[in-house]
Amino acid sequence: MRKIVLSEGETLTNADLKRTGALPKEVMESAQAIVDEVRERGDAAVRDFCLKFDGACPKSFRVPDEAVKGALEKVDPRFVEAVKRSYAQVREFHEHEREDSWFETRPDGTILGVKVTPVPSVAIYVPGGRAQYPSTVIMDTVPAKVAGVERVIMLTPPQKDGTLSSYTLAAAAIAGVDEVYAVGGAQGIAAAAYGTESIPKVAKIVGPGNAYVAAAKRYVSGDVGIDMVAGPSEVCVLAGSTADPVIVAADLMAQAEHDPMAACYLVTDAPELPDQVLVAIDGFLKESPRAEITKASLDNRGQIVIAPSLDAAIDSVNVIAPEHLELHVPEAFSILGKIRNAGAIFLGPWSSEPLGDYVAGPNHTLPTGGTALFSNPLGVYDFQKRSSVISYTPQGLMADAPATQAMAEAEGLWAHALSAGLRRKLVEEGQDHIADADAAFAGAQEIAWPTKLSTPGRVPLGE
Repeated sequence: MRKIVLSEGETLTNADLKRTGALPKEVMESAQAIVDEVRERGDAAVRDFCLKFDGACPKSFRVPDEAVKGALEKVDPRFVEAVKRSYAQVREFHEHEREDSWFETRPDGTILGVKVTPVPSVAIYVPGGRAQYPSTVIMDTVPAKVAGVERVIMLTPPQKDGTLSSYTLAAAAIAGVDEVYAVGGAQGIAAAAYGTESIPKVAKIVGPGNAYVAAAKRYVSGDVGIDMVAGPSEVCVLAGSTADPVIVAADLMAQAEHDPMAACYLVTDAPELPDQVLVAIDGFLKESPRAEITKASLDNRGQIVIAPSLDAAIDSVNVIAPEHLELHVPEAFSILGKIRNAGAIFLGPWSSEPLGDYVAGPNHTLPTGGTALFSNPLGVYDFQKRSSVISYTPQGLMADAPATQAMAEAEGLWAHALSAGLRRKLVEEGQDHIADADAAFAGAQEIAWPTKLSTPGRVPLGE
């Protein structure tokens, strides 16, 4: 892991983090070419890409419902119970995020509000490459179902032997996924975004994937909704002198074992702690079945920041804006208010980040790559649309129309002002329809802009 030592008064910068940023141009171009071909050729193109990239392609992309439900009989009962516990606690948490329509009435009778409606259909993408992620099935399906989405389909790539993970399918059965399709990669994203002969078009696509999946999601965004363009997973551990270096080492490794590109940060105001953590990591690596991936992540993407004080360490955390943040400091709740940028925050030594990955309740689909600066965890709100509702009375119209006309005049939008002015005329005359259209045409200028705004003065710019 690379060390950065900050002096008194020195702050961590984005340049210090050496993040790669946007998706590489060649990945974007490849993903775009795949998407365009699927959009043009449909199932035939999806099949060609599945054979090319996955090494297998089923006769039918749709996985039979009985195969999904049958997976529950193929896995250890302890796994089933674990997934059911995860499902129950994730659903309980997300029930609190549900938003309802609301309306308010002004004294003049004007009604304003918001109508909340679920999106009609969603595709959740579940990776099937280096590892299986049944937890992703739960995390992406549950908030959609709580939001009221009627059709949730799952996209997941087959293995080279043409099979699908029983773990993933069992989780789909428990989560209530409506349809499962054995397709992945950029071709799967394209199929869900635009529809093919056998794969339905959806309104929104969510879920993590490799760089090509992320690039495809970015490309189709706008034609279909997406949750985020997720990068490699990351964790930041803020640890003080009381932290247990062995526990910290395990927590860093828990993120590093995901992917050689996973980013792991240790931020501390205790200069002696990093070396102790590194010793513990070396000890655990000898036992890890994923040692090669873990070591590659820590060696190439791991960073240690040694700050001169706890406040400086917290400032560094806010610059990193990590996906996952662990606070291994005394009275962790006391500094929670100072944390501004993090996807999920784990307070205290007992709050293992993997608990959040699987069963705690909050969603584990989180903003990565510093996007916690402006993004949120996946939630029920991602699957609901909001429509503004506006209903004026004549009294409300008369109160707001003059301001509307003045602002329309300032923007040079004459018909905007006319629309409000005609209604003012009806109220003033005690009518509900324009009785004399010709008179309205002739008097349109005065109806639109009854009182002209004075010409504004100029605002000089300094030299």
